[in-house]
Amino acid sequence: MELKPGDVVILKSGGHPLSVVEVSETTAACVWMGNEGDLFRETLPLAVLELAEPDASEDEEDDEEDEEDEDEDDEEEDEDEDKKKKK
Repeated sequence: MELKPGDVVILKSGGHPLSVVEVSETTAACVWMGNEGDLFRETLPLAVLELAEPDASEDEEDDEEDEEDEDEDDEEEDEDEDKKKKK
């Protein structure tokens, strides 16, 4: 597995997402935020890491927000058209 700084990984056993900051032949230095907001840094063997899968639910939330914004814009346009028709 080829890792580079900036990649997001997780332990194969699970846990928090970790951001890779340095990579050597056999290890990767990673940082992550703990539950209390503390920043942790640890150097881990590459054998215990895997690339994190992108979280689809975050993408869906972004899409829903975009759709809501579009709906609001459409409502404003409809209101403007109604005002013009009344004049």
